[in-house]
Amino acid sequence: MNRASAYLSTLLISASLSSCGQTVSSQTAKQVAHNFQKDVIPSDLSKYSQATFAAGCFWHEETLFESIKGVVKGVSGYAGGTTRNPTYEDVETGTTGHAETVNVYYDSTMVSYTTLLKVYFESMEDPTQVNGQGPDEGTQYRSIVFYRNFKEKAMAEESINKLNKSGKYKKTIAAQVVPYTVFWPAEDYHQRYINTHSDEPYVSNVSIRDIARFQAAHPELIKPGHNFALKK
Repeated sequence: MNRASAYLSTLLISASLSSCGQTVSSQTAKQVAHNFQKDVIPSDLSKYSQATFAAGCFWHEETLFESIKGVVKGVSGYAGGTTRNPTYEDVETGTTGHAETVNVYYDSTMVSYTTLLKVYFESMEDPTQVNGQGPDEGTQYRSIVFYRNFKEKAMAEESINKLNKSGKYKKTIAAQVVPYTVFWPAEDYHQRYINTHSDEPYVSNVSIRDIARFQAAHPELIKPGHNFALKK
């Protein structure tokens, strides 16, 4: 489902989502998005740890993780498939095997991989949804934790087991846990998209709403000036 179709679907089910959403004024959205634009990204990212996640639209995931203390950069892209150098148009067909993914660069002395897993699972609208998140549906929107070592694999599986046993959800967690192989950065126009398009209907009514919902629940994790849930 493309962004326009996803937004139309969201309008149709907005009443059912209103209770779990987070209202964000256009003024707040623009101001916070502007603060993201002022972030200084290190030119050398080689000294930072990396974590790779897929959970629906990568615009949402990138901005969400960039709001977390200790995260220095998120990169939108594609992973989990077999096609080399996939384009957005290729991935959107659902035939390449890739999922929209974000590669996260973080300072492990400031934020742990366990915390990033918490952000990942708790920020999803429905972690039990198969092949999609919210109105974004298809294998290209499936949920995946890409682990780089067996320690990360064990932590991801432990997180899933705890959620399954918690009784919070009626269905089992849908996220796959698979080894990291290759990550293909998305086209330039997808990078940091929300930061410069906060007034677009899909961004304001889907992405920012869901980001703000997590931020409202965990303000202690959010960088100053990066919390869409704070009233301006």
